Amino acid sequence: MKSNGFERVGQAFIVVLLLVLCVSIIYPFLYMLAISLNTGADAAKGGVYLWPRSFTWINYEIVLGNSVIRHAYLITISRTVLGTVGGLAVTMLAAYGLSYKQLPFRNGILMYVLLTMLFSGGLIPYYIQLYNLGLTNTFWVYVIPGLFSAWNMFVMQKFIQGIPEALIESAELDGAGPFRILFQIIVPLSKPMLAALGLFTAVGHWNDWFSGAFYVSKQNLIPVQTFLQQLLTAQDLSAVMSSNQNQEALARSSLSNITLMSIKMATVMISALPILAVYPFLQKYFVKGVMVGSVKG
Repeated sequence: MKSNGFERVGQAFIVVLLLVLCVSIIYPFLYMLAISLNTGADAAKGGVYLWPRSFTWINYEIVLGNSVIRHAYLITISRTVLGTVGGLAVTMLAAYGLSYKQLPFRNGILMYVLLTMLFSGGLIPYYIQLYNLGLTNTFWVYVIPGLFSAWNMFVMQKFIQGIPEALIESAELDGAGPFRILFQIIVPLSKPMLAALGLFTAVGHWNDWFSGAFYVSKQNLIPVQTFLQQLLTAQDLSAVMSSNQNQEALARSSLSNITLMSIKMATVMISALPILAVYPFLQKYFVKGVMVGSVKG
């Protein structure tokens, strides 16, 4: 079917709009990359937009040479892996159990879970609860409170309920128990949904600076995003000039070539690139996961 003039104009408008949105998203990233690869003194003069004018690795050497940042990365990676895997496991088990209509008190449990989505006790009661549980100033404050997500559970439950009942009934007739059905039928069929929810959960853990800023006071337990937040509000370079490797890097470059802004941009790039690298590997599952439920088979 041939498209008329109005349709072609509409398609052209959509393409232009998407290009503008892409540029508005990509340009800040390229600008930060250019500043991070440029000497600080030269970048302070202005005029660096898409490509470094005075190329250098010194900003990254200083950031990666900081033992505090390296340890913060270890905390962030550990909490992201443990929090994502644990969160998906708890979400899957809860959704799988509540997908059985014969489960006793099922409606009451679902209503109770729904209430946690609509109402919150507030920050102070939440902090008191974490303190009474002994989670404050520990690594597990990043993992345990986020193991269960009501929203993820409801999404996963609806997905499981969409699996043909005949498939599960045939497995039960063959003598399969609940756990065998879960691991041999439900989990393999749920890979797209698990990938989508896992990506959202991992990004949430990776980008979380709030927990490290308010629930942890020990510097050796802060994640990289909390360190970045502290660095962005800093007024001097003392936060990244402490280690021996930093001193060696400074010996090869005068202090006047380094600015707080260039260090900030390098830290932002280092904290953003790892999670961005995950997207291509999960893209095929991610697209399938977000489309689940959009059309009926």
